This record gives sequence, C-alpha cells and structure tokens, in this order.
Amino acid sequence: MSVELPFAPVDTIIRRNAGSLRVSADAAEELARRIQRHGSELAIDAAERAREDGRKTLMAEDFDVEQVVSRAELELPVAPVDRIARLRIDDRYRVSMDARIALADILEDYADNVADAAAKLARHADRRTIQAEDIETYFALFE
Repeated sequence: MSVELPFAPVDTIIRRNAGSLRVSADAAEELARRIQRHGSELAIDAAERAREDGRKTLMAEDFDVEQVVSRAELELPVAPVDRIARLRIDDRYRVSMDARIALADILEDYADNVADAAAKLARHADRRTIQAEDIETYFALFE
C-alpha cells in the first residue's frame, strides 16, 4: 500500500514536538504510514455507522466528532486525508468535507501524541535525532 500522506506536514508535526531534536526522514515516513493505517481503520468504523443509519455519506459525527475545527488550523492536508478515508471502504461511500476535516483533526492529534512519545524515547536513548525506530518502539510498547 502506497502512502497517500505527504511527508512534509508529518515532519512538521514531529518537529513541533521535538524541541531541540532533529527528525530523520525515515521517522516522518514511518509516522505517515502509521497515520494512514489508523485513518483507514477509523474510516471503516465510520462507514459502518453510516451504513447503519442508511447513509452513503460519511459525516463528522461518524468519527465521534461533535464540533469540527477550522480547516486552517490543521497541518495535515485534507485531500490526502480524503484518499486515506477511502482506501478500505466501499467506493459507493462519499466523505463530506466536515468528515474529512474531522478525520484530519483526529489524525493530527494522533500524530502529536506519537511524536511527543517518540521525542521522549529519542532523549531516553541519548540521541539528538528522532528516528523511525522511535516511532516503531512507541507502537511496540503502546499498541
């Protein structure tokens, strides 16, 4: 499965959690891959909720979001998030703009949590660079 999410915004998310640490390109790529996997799983659940309600359009509430943030507040771009949402759901489903923004917000929070933990792991290992192994270690420990 190719990674739909560009690495640059993911790198920016890691850097805002990294403090003085550097970020390897591999770390951004690994986190982008994990974000994509998580987003597609959330979309599967959202599609099931929409199906139960007799709808073919995923809405923000299908992602358990009551209030949608402004698109301008997000680092993650909405178009790739839309593609992520559609990776593993039936083509007959549509994804509303509010649902795309809601999913991007959820995924950005997810990425912030992982990036913060990866920074702590890199510091604990007495390194000055967050690496892919820090992202992988986080998931090995906490998922």
